[in-house]
Amino acid sequence: MIRSIPTVASYLPHLQKDYFQTSATAAVSTSHTISLASLSAGTGAAATSGPVFRRSSPTAASITVELDSAATTVRKFYDGINRRDLASMEDLIALNCVYEDLIFSHPFSGRKAILDFFKQFSDSISGDLQFAIDDISEEDTSAVGVTWHLEWKGKPFPFSRGCSFYRLDVINGQRQIVFGRDAVEPAIKPGETALVVIRGVTWLLQSFPFLGERL
Repeated sequence: MIRSIPTVASYLPHLQKDYFQTSATAAVSTSHTISLASLSAGTGAAATSGPVFRRSSPTAASITVELDSAATTVRKFYDGINRRDLASMEDLIALNCVYEDLIFSHPFSGRKAILDFFKQFSDSISGDLQFAIDDISEEDTSAVGVTWHLEWKGKPFPFSRGCSFYRLDVINGQRQIVFGRDAVEPAIKPGETALVVIRGVTWLLQSFPFLGERL
């Protein structure tokens, strides 16, 4: 009896089935690998056939620095004086700031001169004497008006009321005081006598015009 030798053709259906299953599995595996690679690298064939997720990084345009308002800057200035903390006041005062205290004959020019003045003030006055803000303008971004008085251990100090004006600019990304002026309540109140003096000076200027040129 002659046995027939199985040919390749007799195994084709089985081979075809196994071949296509294996090929499909390999294709899925390969596609999955490519997708993972493309997702991690952001490139490749799969990058064009599906969404690619990338980690966003902050840019300079997305970072914003919020400036203190002009009123807040002035409040910090007074707080530094009250705490006798000159270091905290440095960044609030511009390098070329001009500060006028009208009880002095000349203004203080420059941050160093102003800080030296407040150091002298701190060394001369007890820490129990504090500035108390009565009112402060909040609306303007470059100019602030303040009315204030001094308190001794929480109680009003005599002849210590005053008002101040400050002008501020944004310098190197920070709002700083570039000009200040203080007017303090006088200890001696001339009352109507002041009007008499003003009237007399006005008469002199009108009568002798050359005096006006010397003002």
